[in-house]
Amino acid sequence: MTACFPACCSGFSTRSSASKPLSAIAGLAQLREKLLVWKERLLPKPPMAEAINYALGQWAELNVFCADGAVSIDNNISEREMKRVVLNRKNSLFVGNARGGSPRRPAILASLTGTCRRHDVDPQLYLTQLLTNLPSARKSELSAWLPDQWKLLQHARLASLQNHTTPTL
Repeated sequence: MTACFPACCSGFSTRSSASKPLSAIAGLAQLREKLLVWKERLLPKPPMAEAINYALGQWAELNVFCADGAVSIDNNISEREMKRVVLNRKNSLFVGNARGGSPRRPAILASLTGTCRRHDVDPQLYLTQLLTNLPSARKSELSAWLPDQWKLLQHARLASLQNHTTPTL
């Protein structure tokens, strides 16, 4: 799952350097102790008590987020993908009937185009090359046609072409 986050390699170092003041001042364990003390002092309904209860309810997730630099603080990527699906419902009104095709096809296409966007690949170029070359591809070569692997191969091909066609002055 870490492949979904292109900046995951530098995420941990950035997060650990940014969170050093927190560990130097109190540390997560001491912060939890303070939250528990404040929770005991406050009535359960005021906004501050609700915020403390929320923070304590998310404690395990906070520890995972602080320990693993590949973990994103939000789920904006999946929210954006779900928004695309919801907005596409009207356009896909007749998909799934005998004339429109299987309801699985749009899900596969949405997954492929979403993966292309996540890896900064032009979906139209990718799908054009995929549909052109897939019929002649062997089963063992199918993993090379995943958008992330395809992008790596495209960059390698482009680099080799640039190396062979160096202009002479």
